[in-house]
Amino acid sequence: MMNDAPADSAQGRSGQEELVIRVRDLVVGFGERNVIDGMDMDVRKGEILGVVGPSGTGKSVSLRAIIGLTPKRAGKVEVFGVDLDEATDEERLGIERRWGVLFQQGALFSSLTVRQNVEMPLREHTKLSPKLREEIARLKIDLVGLKPDAGDRFPSELSGGMIKRAALARALALDPDIVFLDEPTAGLDPIGANAFDRLIMTLKETLGLTVYLVTHDLDTLTTACDRIAALKGGKVLAIGPMSEMVKNDDPWMKEYFRGERARAAGIGATAA
Repeated sequence: MMNDAPADSAQGRSGQEELVIRVRDLVVGFGERNVIDGMDMDVRKGEILGVVGPSGTGKSVSLRAIIGLTPKRAGKVEVFGVDLDEATDEERLGIERRWGVLFQQGALFSSLTVRQNVEMPLREHTKLSPKLREEIARLKIDLVGLKPDAGDRFPSELSGGMIKRAALARALALDPDIVFLDEPTAGLDPIGANAFDRLIMTLKETLGLTVYLVTHDLDTLTTACDRIAALKGGKVLAIGPMSEMVKNDDPWMKEYFRGERARAAGIGATAA
């Protein structure tokens, strides 16, 4: 199966599919090793794109490189049609305000309450009054399904699932168009993970979000994702819906999407 990035680009130019992220020839490395080595990827407006691959293949690195937290060695990243390398500081700031990020461990400030954590992007990027910031924070906390009293609690007082939701509330503080999620269901029990998947799907529909979702969770890929990008060897090996992933004959793809765990989840059967 071929990477369909060029086809996606053509669709974006024709207006049939609007692209919000366009990555070409991305190279990211550490020391003498390139973790990402010539990656091409398109992310369509309004989709949940699941990014998967073997351990160490650069799933989280790709996310961090796109948002600029990890330096790239080569390649181009365009967001909303703007080349981030050529953007002015003002343009870059404007684009960054249009995305939110949920890091793998939540990355909440331990010394701040949940409400104060959610207020942080509002303090940094707006001139809203303290009262209005607090109001917005409480609305976001409610939006992600946390009870009102959660806003006054510290991260150490929260369960794993509550931490994920609090971090998501912070990611949504500025009403972003794109949300980057790094292993959002890692560490959650199956019930909590399923609830979080459903929440992401609901927010995508109600808010019109585009979601870049790094995961290894087969249930998340099946339940929540419109398309899946499988990384291997520093590149996108395949990209498409689950129905295409299960037909791919690459050894890792066969084991992952048609192996014992996939069959137990009722996934591999769709390849028959």
